[in-house]
Amino acid sequence: MQAKSAPAGRRAILRTLCEEFPNMWFKNLRLYRLPHGVRPDADALEAALARRPLTHCGSLERISRGWVFPRQEGSFVHRVGGHWLLALGVEEKLLPATVIRQTAQERAAKIEAAEDRRLGRREMRELVERVTEELLPRAFCQRRTTWAWLDPAQGWLTVDAGSDARADEFMEVWAAGSTGLAPRPLQTQVSAVGAMSGWLAAGTPPADFSFDSDLELRPANAAQAAIRYVHHDIGGPEIAAHLAAGKLVTRLGMTWRDRISFVLADRLALKRLAFLDLLRQEGDAAATDADEQFDADFVLMAGELARLYDGLLEALGGEAKPG
Repeated sequence: MQAKSAPAGRRAILRTLCEEFPNMWFKNLRLYRLPHGVRPDADALEAALARRPLTHCGSLERISRGWVFPRQEGSFVHRVGGHWLLALGVEEKLLPATVIRQTAQERAAKIEAAEDRRLGRREMRELVERVTEELLPRAFCQRRTTWAWLDPAQGWLTVDAGSDARADEFMEVWAAGSTGLAPRPLQTQVSAVGAMSGWLAAGTPPADFSFDSDLELRPANAAQAAIRYVHHDIGGPEIAAHLAAGKLVTRLGMTWRDRISFVLADRLALKRLAFLDLLRQEGDAAATDADEQFDADFVLMAGELARLYDGLLEALGGEAKPG
């Protein structure tokens, strides 16, 4: 089911542009699981997302969030080969706090000079609020998109978000959209920290994985600073000494089957994802134009990530049942 036709101006904000996301290779993954046994309905999800499209910020709004078309105009759920692509659009006004503060201070100085007195805290707070209201309608708007891949057959929802805040933002809008689906963060039988520390201490990565040269160690005492290594031999005696002293691995660079490299983080986030050249070449060979290239990349990426997830789950002892 497709959304009803919208005026040209509204279609422009709902449509994501190729320049914003020129290819379909995710970079930072947050993993969520759909409720066991629940099979999403594409038409129902399409209708739910269409009820909250992205709109322009109002004159006194600082931010607006809503769903945009991932690819095909008029469709909020882009379906290719059994995989669904979603896109959350965000329009935010650029009004730095320093600009508000400086403008308010300039006006405060004029008032104090004219009235020969100092403004109180309450007056200053009210002045800041007035300045903000005046500047907001003139502020520039910036748009960004958070992408997500939904695998309805296997029950995965993957959000391409470089920070917890971006992932939380996506899930908040999702939860408010009456989709009828309640994804939860992936939970495994063995924690990522425990597993990574064990792998590195033994010097043996799990099957189909290899270690890369990026590492973060944290002491048991949270007040002490973390130790980070980049492009470093993580199999040497220095690392072994840190592990023997009780430090835990909170980030570990890994490669899966020589096809995907990433950094596994403590809360099961996959960061700095890189799809290696051989895999990209397979996608390039499957397309004849830009639209086919986009879809071919998406399907190839989704298929590879699904297999990577299976391997990662096995390495972490399987999925933990919801409590």
